[in-house]
Amino acid sequence: MPKYVVEREIPGIGDSSTQDLCGISQKSCAVLTELGPKIQWVQSFVTEDKIYCVYIAPDKETIEEHAKMGGFPANKISLISNVIDPTTSECK
Repeated sequence: MPKYVVEREIPGIGDSSTQDLCGISQKSCAVLTELGPKIQWVQSFVTEDKIYCVYIAPDKETIEEHAKMGGFPANKISLISNVIDPTTSECK
């Protein structure tokens, strides 16, 4: 199934408390439960003014529906075409 990176612009999110982030995560998980097994949240990276979320989903529309139902922005949704890491340099 395709994997996506979702960019969410949320000014000041990096200053959020652990409790605030817990609430956001709980809302996201509740929506995921409603949508069923067709979408999976892998992990998210919180920066100063954005959250970058990795999802496994059949299409962008499913991710857009998750954002709409959860009240989250989904400013940019990008299909991940490949993953690289330091071991990628060991090609032969």
